[in-house]
Amino acid sequence: MSTPFDPEMSFDDYDEMKDPRPETNGFDAVVEAAISRRGFLGGVLAFGSGAMAMGATGLMPGRAEAMVASRFAFTPIPTSTANTVNVPEGYTWQVLAKWGQPMFSGVADVDVETGGTAAAQEKAFGDNTDGMEVFSLGHRQILAVNNEYIQSKVLLANREDGMPADAEDAAKIKAAHGVSVAEIVEEEGQWRIVLDSPFNRRITMETPMEITGPAAGSDLMKTAADPTGTRVLGTWNNCGSGRTPWGTFLTCEENFNGYFGSSDAALARTPAWERYGVNLESRYGLEHFDPRFDLAKEPNEPNRHGYVVEFDPLDPESTPKKRTALGRFKHENAEVVVNGDGRIVVYMGDDERGEFLYKFVSEGVYTVGGDTEGLLDAGTLYAAQFSDDMTGRWLPLTPETTGMAPEEICVHTRMAASAAGATTMDRPEWVAAHPHRAELYCALTNNKNRGLKPNAGGDATPVGGPNPREANKFGQIVRWRPEGGDHAAEGFTWDLYMMAGNPEVFEDDRAGSPNVTAGNMFNSPDGMRFDSRGFLWIQTDGDYSNEGDFAGQGNNQMLVGDPATGEIARFLTGPLKCEVTGLAWSADRRTAFVGIQHPGADDEGAFPDGPGTLPRSCIIAVKREDGGVIG
Repeated sequence: MSTPFDPEMSFDDYDEMKDPRPETNGFDAVVEAAISRRGFLGGVLAFGSGAMAMGATGLMPGRAEAMVASRFAFTPIPTSTANTVNVPEGYTWQVLAKWGQPMFSGVADVDVETGGTAAAQEKAFGDNTDGMEVFSLGHRQILAVNNEYIQSKVLLANREDGMPADAEDAAKIKAAHGVSVAEIVEEEGQWRIVLDSPFNRRITMETPMEITGPAAGSDLMKTAADPTGTRVLGTWNNCGSGRTPWGTFLTCEENFNGYFGSSDAALARTPAWERYGVNLESRYGLEHFDPRFDLAKEPNEPNRHGYVVEFDPLDPESTPKKRTALGRFKHENAEVVVNGDGRIVVYMGDDERGEFLYKFVSEGVYTVGGDTEGLLDAGTLYAAQFSDDMTGRWLPLTPETTGMAPEEICVHTRMAASAAGATTMDRPEWVAAHPHRAELYCALTNNKNRGLKPNAGGDATPVGGPNPREANKFGQIVRWRPEGGDHAAEGFTWDLYMMAGNPEVFEDDRAGSPNVTAGNMFNSPDGMRFDSRGFLWIQTDGDYSNEGDFAGQGNNQMLVGDPATGEIARFLTGPLKCEVTGLAWSADRRTAFVGIQHPGADDEGAFPDGPGTLPRSCIIAVKREDGGVIG
């Protein structure tokens, strides 16, 4: 069996434990040649609405003077270390759905002694919610929610080490992953799942799917179970999300690599496995119960995962499709925009230290009511290159620029971006597109290796550009505007919208940007979404120790940023040990649905059910008491 692991260890730390980076970096010449840190930051920090055009003059003079009159309809709340959710005065919250909650009749709720059965989990809400979208059909509302991974010692509550002991345990693990699709309704002021709705559906690690795009049918995709290379079972580690203008859900596969192992301990790892963190021992031990997770038996199976998956949430019989043209990497979310010429552009981040930021530009043009089937299968994939002069280029990943065949670019996208010369980034998380102008934001959550170690492919990670801090613990948000407002253009200008930090502990760049104060400080921006008014909602997945460098920052949280003024205000704090992730709104914008992932427990019990229960990831519904719009 696999070696038991710390269930609180992040996927990134787990990967680096298996594949430690070199301790030497060779970046000294790069750093010495750069301008001073303080002077450099003064040039790239510019967070007001006109700041990008103003350059360094957009930097506001000091923390106390940085904010103008607030446009937010709430009073910001303080940090919290309590094992509950807190929202501003005048707002309420309730649990809408939680892990193990039945979606169909005849299904038992979670057994706190065992974590339930595989059969029950197949018809119940999945674990560890993440990206989500709400879709409408007439008066009906359907919520699609990613179920990223499992809390192994919770799902397998009867297994001391949190590892599967038999095929039933393995089946339960696979059933808890994927996507939960459920009709929801508000009655007498409370939201609930509509039990047995015809729209209710679980998509899991066993759901049949189609492989599309340039890699479909290639030798890289063929296995003994699928000699055509066009059909695959399942999706897992579904992180961020997206939606298309034609009404489909995009679910994004992130840390797919940790699910594979090998029955042959002497099996030689390929360079591609090393770059993507595919090891001979898996995180959950599934290779002992299912041959497709055994690298010695199915060496191509990892190539079939790590994609953006599209399906119709309003058609429970629809077959999900893995869109290989959008590249294979640790996808965070997929932010879709319709360009002025009708082409579809998808912005995506690869959430690993020192990896890249991408966009896809379709060949075809979107028309309302037209055929959309090929829009995400044919086009050009690009990786971003940032320059210190606050300009950048999107580098096309083509056979000419990478020396790789089209199917290789789709499957080994990281190697293609390295070959093209893209900029290594501080873990690109969610990308958010401004609803009223051609302006994009990406959360660079943190990177303890910045300036110290290369990425998994050996690419340098020098300090500079949108990654200005060595051993970056706090993260930042980079903003860019495509040249001429054209999302298909290769050129762009950029700045930093904000830098997270702790001004109570530090006086240098670790204090953060001037719009970060003792009253709104946080670390590790992760999830991001714009609401209809142009406010940027920021969710965190960072250090919640409330000690040392992170003293005073409390539990993870959700904040709201106003790009017009630079103001950032704390709106919500989560319970102990959780990540706050995933955000969507009801059709009338009067309810915000927020994800609480991997919550913990304390002496007063587990969140959200209290003493004698298991901690359960969940979706909460947040509303204004006066019934006003909040999104």
